[in-house]
Amino acid sequence: MQQLDRVTQAPETMGGRPSIRGTRVTVGTVVGRIGAGRSVEELLADDPYLEREDIAQAPRYAARRAEEREIALPTA
Repeated sequence: MQQLDRVTQAPETMGGRPSIRGTRVTVGTVVGRIGAGRSVEELLADDPYLEREDIAQAPRYAARRAEEREIALPTA
């Protein structure tokens, strides 16, 4: 499984939403732009402080989160 070292989460950055390397660019923003048909080159031009690997990790992170599930534990 590939490492997701460019996605960070901190309460003081974007309200704790997953973002790219502590910037104000969230994973959701990147994934949404990709879903809207924007190319990697367009994303890099829109946000010049992003790198190709940042953009590559955003959908991998989103896919991993989509596969997570919450299991309720019985209380005693």
